[in-house]
Amino acid sequence: MGAVEDELGNYTIIKEGEAEILMHSSNTVFFNKAQVYNRDMSIAVLRTFIDKRKEHDAYLSKKGKPLNKNLNGELSESITLDGSSGAIEDEKINGATEEKVNGGIEVQQNQYDGIAKVTQEGEEKTTSEECIKIPSLRGKQEPKPPIVLEALAASGLRALRYSREIEGIGKVIALDNDKASIEACNRNIKFNGFVACSKVDAYLADARVYMLTHQNEFDAVDLDPYGSPSVFLDSAVQSVADGGILMCTATDMAVLCGNNGEVCHSKYGSYPVKGKYCHEMALRILLACIENHANRYKRYIVPILSVYMDFYVRVFVRIYTSASAIKETPLKLSYVYQCVGCDSFHLQSLGRTVCKDNSVKSAPGYGPVVPQKCSDCGKRFNMGGPIWSAPIHDKQWINSILANVKAMKERYPAFEKISAVLTTISEELDDVPLFVSLHSLCSTLKCTSPSAVVFRSAVINAGFRISGSHVDPLGLKTDAPMDVIWDIMRCWVKNHPVKAQQDNSGTAILAKEPKLQANFARAAASLSKAKVKKEARYLPNPERHWGPKVKAGRQITSKHSSLLGPDIASKSLGKEAETEAHKVEQDELIVHSTQETATKRQKTDC
Repeated sequence: MGAVEDELGNYTIIKEGEAEILMHSSNTVFFNKAQVYNRDMSIAVLRTFIDKRKEHDAYLSKKGKPLNKNLNGELSESITLDGSSGAIEDEKINGATEEKVNGGIEVQQNQYDGIAKVTQEGEEKTTSEECIKIPSLRGKQEPKPPIVLEALAASGLRALRYSREIEGIGKVIALDNDKASIEACNRNIKFNGFVACSKVDAYLADARVYMLTHQNEFDAVDLDPYGSPSVFLDSAVQSVADGGILMCTATDMAVLCGNNGEVCHSKYGSYPVKGKYCHEMALRILLACIENHANRYKRYIVPILSVYMDFYVRVFVRIYTSASAIKETPLKLSYVYQCVGCDSFHLQSLGRTVCKDNSVKSAPGYGPVVPQKCSDCGKRFNMGGPIWSAPIHDKQWINSILANVKAMKERYPAFEKISAVLTTISEELDDVPLFVSLHSLCSTLKCTSPSAVVFRSAVINAGFRISGSHVDPLGLKTDAPMDVIWDIMRCWVKNHPVKAQQDNSGTAILAKEPKLQANFARAAASLSKAKVKKEARYLPNPERHWGPKVKAGRQITSKHSSLLGPDIASKSLGKEAETEAHKVEQDELIVHSTQETATKRQKTDC
């Protein structure tokens, strides 16, 4: 027992969910406690994905349709997990390569099919004794357990939680190009017992190369880099099987939110504009970037869930293959015109469709949608984009994920946070890009702010829809045009006069008479259902200094106190100070002993 304690002396056991990992006292392998929200949300999405696959297969079996599967055990139809299906290209078989040799078929399978044998050195061998049998095309067949790839594993905590907490999951492949991370990952796999050892495999490899050499093999690919995921997207969209899920995180929010627009354009192919909606715009820039990479390979994305939390954005998208469907991509992208003087913004679609003689053709979008100067305040516009302007959530998926989370609340360490976020997302207007901030509108006009209920009521009474935003507690998503919003604010200012101001944007807006007479009477739908039920929607951070931690390999200094807290930083600095003091003390002892020796010699000489 003492030997075990000595061996674990430099390690700390961290438990999250049903997984436990060993973290060394040195900062050699990255672990971020704040990403528990990210991991919990991913587990909830994967559980729903597996459930919907089972529901779809049960639906097909009831209708008497054969479950046609290829050699990988996957359906030969692209599954849209709402009960519909579409044909995909017959010549593409996920994870397998066909070569006709002497009138027969030679099949090279990947290492997860159970047909090919893999040695410890990674060499692939096909046994001649085993006979390759094509599965029967009729009768009820269980879907193959999904294979998940975690491209950037670090400590392996995410892969371990997937393997231990998600029922029906198959193999989980954990990759990292850092030797210390793979050693830690293998150590943690053994530490978590038989289930983890049987399901999780860790490899030292470059994720980009690995995904390129394993195309169409993974039902789910998880990208959670320290910074931008842009360098991984081209290979990631190729590695996901048709109908699979790509889960992608971006933590470079300063770039995505407009502080470094030129850097954002170089990484994501889109130019951001600064606005109160900058975090939602970050989500839409990331979605547009993934779509751009997918289109190069005749693929397109369907967003399931797109969320902003803490210090990062996270998107969950399904990837399909269709050469005809990618023609609709320009309809899903738009440029943004943001006024520099007020909160007015306008979207210009990248493309449009033209119906002629029972045929639909694509055409460039009409423009410009704005004049040279803002019609509200007279200032100029900044242009950004293109961004994803189609829906960023799937309401059916959101409701299913939320129901799953509430039914298994004890299995989610961050249940309160993710249930609050999902509740807010479930009430968002999914077909309205970006939002306005009520406080920002009032700041422009220099007036007192109406309550959210009063403003919502005025919009609803004017015949438009309105909802909150999970990105910002003060954000309001509405399909009302900007001139209607400003008319409502003009009517509000008439009832609540403001002091005379110098010439500014607010003065120019208030100088115009409203065309719409706002009705501020309380509307029945002005309060969201969650608000009526008093369900939590926006929760504070669970502790101080909640956020991204120091990157692995970096020395902790005083500047990291805002990330780790002054106590932890001071402890680390205290150890360094003790080490320095010890060195100084040793040097002083050496000098002192040298001086004593010299003094004795002088006395002897005398």
